[in-house]
Amino acid sequence: MPERRKRRGSATARRALVAVALLAVTAPTVAAVAEEDGVAAVAAFSARVGTALASETRTPEDRARDADRKPVETLAFFGIEPGMDVLELVPGGGWYTEILAPSLAGTGSLSVWIGIGRFADRFAALGLESVQVVAPGTELVATERRGIFELPTVDFGSDAFDAVLTFRNLHNLTPAARAVTNRAVFTALRSGGVYGVVDHTRRHMQPDDPENRRRLDPVRVIHEVEAAGFVFEGWSDLHYHLDDELRYEVGRRSVSGNTDRFTLRFRKL
Repeated sequence: MPERRKRRGSATARRALVAVALLAVTAPTVAAVAEEDGVAAVAAFSARVGTALASETRTPEDRARDADRKPVETLAFFGIEPGMDVLELVPGGGWYTEILAPSLAGTGSLSVWIGIGRFADRFAALGLESVQVVAPGTELVATERRGIFELPTVDFGSDAFDAVLTFRNLHNLTPAARAVTNRAVFTALRSGGVYGVVDHTRRHMQPDDPENRRRLDPVRVIHEVEAAGFVFEGWSDLHYHLDDELRYEVGRRSVSGNTDRFTLRFRKL
């Protein structure tokens, strides 16, 4: 009997080794298939974005920014796919909103947080009835510094968004307001969700001055977003501009539309 138990034990051990070997062989295959599916989904969304960019309803002014803002490449970097539920923060004139809304229509959804009262009429004029406005009663609060806002609290009303995107908005917030925003975004995302950030670059560790007040140190942004619970996943030089000396206010005519911008992707695990 002891010998039989020993043989049984050996057989069990062999089966375990076989299972481990099979897992080692199949796991990379499964991962490769999943990666291929993800690449295909992003490519499918890029095709939808291309269709939206070609829409006759877009103004010449909006079309003029396509080459600089690179929406196809930017949204692909963020991993946006058909079927995603996406939240865009403070859409302003709605440049990205008019691209995202038709690209997500029928498969996913787009929501926006308008954030500033004067943007509400501008957004309504876009006629995007399929886009849901979240936290409509919560607005940014102006400070004594022109163009800089506080945000005591905000709740985006969901914990299931697949992605939250903000294009050139965080620079308008105080450090405390950015912390509130980042925590609210973390809460609004499902596990695995993406937080995509594009903003104007400031020199690393440069103190505040009148010219850089609406620029952000990307290293500081990474630390701030990580402090809200996110994992920093990657950066892109899509919006790097060599001829921006990082010296002047982003609204100056000589700089506006040609600023160096950082592009960062974070994930909620």
